[in-house]
Amino acid sequence: HLAQNFDLYQPIKSAIAAGLPVYGSCAGMILLADRIVDGIEGQKSFGGLDITVRRNAFGRQVDSFESDIEFADGSHELIRAVFIRAPWVEKVGDAVQVLASIDSHPVAVRSHTALATSFHPELTGDHRIHRYFIEHVARPALEKVK
Repeated sequence: HLAQNFDLYQPIKSAIAAGLPVYGSCAGMILLADRIVDGIEGQKSFGGLDITVRRNAFGRQVDSFESDIEFADGSHELIRAVFIRAPWVEKVGDAVQVLASIDSHPVAVRSHTALATSFHPELTGDHRIHRYFIEHVARPALEKVK
């Protein structure tokens, strides 16, 4: 709503479509998804990530949880993931790579210019997800523009 109210919706959507590297966590995953299941009436996304995402897939606020998960960053260390009314990915497009899953539901995905997690790495103090975004998504995408 805020993006529309401040006339930012279309500029953001256009920038993402033009290849702006983006990372979205939790609701950010929903905002980057091309398709949303169980969205509120009239809900829009910026799109740019060829996924179908289900809102509040793990349940309501009281169902929030933490879990140690494997993340395909080349490390063998588990990542602590904090899920708060989190979505999950129901379907991925051919150009989307699944980086982490819980019970066969993708919870971290990436494309050439986008990374999305259904959990909140910023709440853990572990910077590997953000580092992964910079090193494997943002930097390569921006170097191609030069």
